[in-house]
Amino acid sequence: MRTLKTITASAFAAILISGCGGTAEILATPVENIDNIPLKVSELTEAEKHNWGHLDLVKDTIPGMSVDKAYAEIIKNKKGKKVIVAVIDSGIDIDHEDLDDVLWTNTKEKPNNGKDDDGNGYIDDIHGWNFLGDGYDEQLEFVRILAAGDTSHPDYSRALSEYDKEYQKYTGYKGNYEQIFQQIKSADEALTKHFGKKNYTKEDVNAIKTEDASLKQAVQVAQYMFSNGMDSLADAKKEISNGLEGINDRLNYNLNKTFKGRVTGDDENDLSTTSYGNGNVKPVKKSESHGTHVAGIIAAERNNGKGANGVANNVAIMSIRTVPNGDEYDKDVALAIRYAVDNGAQIINGSFGKSYSPHSDWVRDAIAYAGKKDVLFVHAAGNDSKDVDTEPNFPDDNVNGQEVSDTYIRVGALAPKYGSGLVAGFSNYGKQNVDVFAPGAKVYSTTPENEYDTKGGTSMAAPAVAGVAALIRSYYPKLSAAQVKQILMDSGLSVKTKVVVGGDTNDVRPFADISKSSKMVNAYNALIMASKMSK
Repeated sequence: MRTLKTITASAFAAILISGCGGTAEILATPVENIDNIPLKVSELTEAEKHNWGHLDLVKDTIPGMSVDKAYAEIIKNKKGKKVIVAVIDSGIDIDHEDLDDVLWTNTKEKPNNGKDDDGNGYIDDIHGWNFLGDGYDEQLEFVRILAAGDTSHPDYSRALSEYDKEYQKYTGYKGNYEQIFQQIKSADEALTKHFGKKNYTKEDVNAIKTEDASLKQAVQVAQYMFSNGMDSLADAKKEISNGLEGINDRLNYNLNKTFKGRVTGDDENDLSTTSYGNGNVKPVKKSESHGTHVAGIIAAERNNGKGANGVANNVAIMSIRTVPNGDEYDKDVALAIRYAVDNGAQIINGSFGKSYSPHSDWVRDAIAYAGKKDVLFVHAAGNDSKDVDTEPNFPDDNVNGQEVSDTYIRVGALAPKYGSGLVAGFSNYGKQNVDVFAPGAKVYSTTPENEYDTKGGTSMAAPAVAGVAALIRSYYPKLSAAQVKQILMDSGLSVKTKVVVGGDTNDVRPFADISKSSKMVNAYNALIMASKMSK
């Protein structure tokens, strides 16, 4: 439930709460004119739901990135170069059936010998590094500011005001969610008793004709859930239960001023100590699924008959466990970026962010370092429905508008429907500071213990773009990171339609007003432009 955690139940619950190497020349033409694309009026099929981000807007009338089209018409059987993509996140289940063959391995390090064989400052870092140690739950950054008790801190007053609003809001959410859960549970029990089975269908419910008040109420609850995208009351209970878990985490950990989450023993305000943590890059518990989901979007093994297909087919994923359930520490992020760069990553995915950053200069210096070393940093724009041109969101790549890197790209999220509802309601935006948009709502990908799930957030949009960047760097390895960024921005599909911004139906603007490029990333076009630029 922190700023960049995945959006699973929040949009739905808001409704409820308010109501209660090189290649041969490509002989292809980029797609540019999409002004007259028809809206898809029917519901997406199950296959489309699981793969919508890879579909083609013209062919499928679904605003994906034309990934399948790129493989079918451009990549085909071409051999590319392996690209190392670092995922700075909450840890990755490196044993997952769809990820175990796409891992980066530090061949200079001997496993489990307790020695720093390659001399990089990290012992037994076989598949990456874990800057969190055994920790996971953490406070939000503005809560840390208050907990420190320094009233002279320049952000103290703002933090105090935000804390009061957030604590009151989530206390209210908790009561609402508990009430909603009980209503759904009671309705499910009544309908199960009526049908004599648990797996009743929408059609079963809609066919009920009764004068019984309690059964009639159960039908109304079920129909309301169906009309808001739930396939069953079991799904609704799961969604609300997940949301309630997030709310309790928010109150017990993220907003708890006395909670002490850091377990690594280092001083988070001293950048000189770097070798804390350990080499175990896996999540500490199954619910810590964010990083595994992100990794799958980039590089889940393609066409292996299992779960999901990643965007890129020539990737080695480097896992850097840095993002807790709460706000990440600036020190961890700065060192994670430098670790990725120094150990060969060509692309870094950062699906995290926050509104307060006491050591933002450390992170900004690391982003600049990545740029100088020809590494592309792909960053999620955030899930606060805010304009990041005016509202702070970290990490960023500029000081007073002056950029420190030309290889940092910030990504907003799209929903699977072309038209006014194209932009995901939760997505941040910004004419100056959000570069592109990509599929981010309702994205299906890997989760721990060989499972799969659908999640949403700009956290999902960023790795989609990182995957396209990996395709470019794989098949056109001579292109620089700055050139790859420019291709991603220039080759996308221009959106001329007006869109609802920030989920507010009263705020409708041209898409060009909410992003720097005015475009949605497109893999097919990107590879065509990369082919031309590489010559």
